[in-house]
Amino acid sequence: MMPRAKLKARKVEAAEALVGARPLPESNVWMRRAREAAHARVLDMGLPTKRDEYWRFTDPRRLTAAEAEAGKLHDTQGEAPVFDAFDRLKIVFTNGVFDAEASDALEMDGVEIAPLAEAAAADLHWARDIYGVLEQRGQNPVERPLASLNTAYAREGMFIRVTGNPERPISLIYNRSAEDGDAIVHHVIRVEAGAEVTILENGPVAARFNQVMEADIAEGATLHHIRAQGRDHERAGTAHLFARLGAEAQLKSFTLTANGSLIRNEAVIWLDGADGSAHIAGATVGDGAFHHDDTVFINHAAPRCESRQVFKKVLRHGAVGVFQGKILVDQVAQLTDGYQISQALLLDEDAQFLAKPELEIYADDVQCSHGSTSGEIDKSQLFYLRTRGVAEDEAKLLLVLAFLAEALEEIADQGFADDLRDRLEAWLKRRG
Repeated sequence: MMPRAKLKARKVEAAEALVGARPLPESNVWMRRAREAAHARVLDMGLPTKRDEYWRFTDPRRLTAAEAEAGKLHDTQGEAPVFDAFDRLKIVFTNGVFDAEASDALEMDGVEIAPLAEAAAADLHWARDIYGVLEQRGQNPVERPLASLNTAYAREGMFIRVTGNPERPISLIYNRSAEDGDAIVHHVIRVEAGAEVTILENGPVAARFNQVMEADIAEGATLHHIRAQGRDHERAGTAHLFARLGAEAQLKSFTLTANGSLIRNEAVIWLDGADGSAHIAGATVGDGAFHHDDTVFINHAAPRCESRQVFKKVLRHGAVGVFQGKILVDQVAQLTDGYQISQALLLDEDAQFLAKPELEIYADDVQCSHGSTSGEIDKSQLFYLRTRGVAEDEAKLLLVLAFLAEALEEIADQGFADDLRDRLEAWLKRRG
């Protein structure tokens, strides 16, 4: 085994080779300081390797290489875009770059929206206390250098401040038209006290992407976050969600992932105010050369808070699913209610599910549970449906959809939940 000091030296050398001489984007004082601090963090931590504890199930080399691998474009002709049936304020990125002509006007009652470049040029900005701040906090207890890399170098993203209850969801749409491309996108969301908003995300972003969303959810505020990572088979990337919740604040974040070669979604959530609630969920379907990693950390730092982690993966033909989830309960966080479940349905012997569920509890009046299972379709349930006249393929489809249902139920809006369920069903039917 390589000595720890030698491994750290190699990680730092790799970071210096990647970013050491790269100039930081032009920014005003407050953002430049955040970028410089993030740049220093990357050089101090080094780039991740498969020897790191939280990367041992996922090889990060494709995410840290100096040049992104090209990925063939996926043909989606004949398919309606995700969320296309819903009225929403559309903000479009093409190959990771904000596309103003394809987007709606960035105006709506109860919300302020500005591109990252505009915010970066401002002398003072509300995002000063969020940009890079939550990402930096998220480096403890586990280092996340790819997120710091994003903070240092992101040129694209949206800064969204919600002051009321906007009449429409805000939809971040990522189109990809080039086989090559390396996108770094950073969003900042501030939901003011008592406000509520729904943020939608969909699309493949780029052949390789590095995305960060920092969300500050104030007292009594609510953020609904629904993300659909498209069926672009050869894309690779990582997405981080850092969220800080005040008293009685609510977060519900759901991600649907259908294929892709390498996807890692990380969520780091702090329940800082009493009576807060954070639900993080995901449904994943993967076929063939597909590697999907959900890594979640929820810190209960105040009393009477609730958290739920619900992740379901359907895998076959060599697809690999990873779940690493932790609930940390501080000593002050009495009356915590924490729930974590990760399950995989393996449709053949070639698929693989790797899980690392964790609880770390320092309070004595809590209710916390976790579970992780993997297995094949229940033969007794399949037999029951077959005896009722249901064809075998249809019976298997019904059982797979039933398996995924618990994750989809975490979406508060039934219309969005039904739309994503229909897309899952269509994907499964196409795959036979």
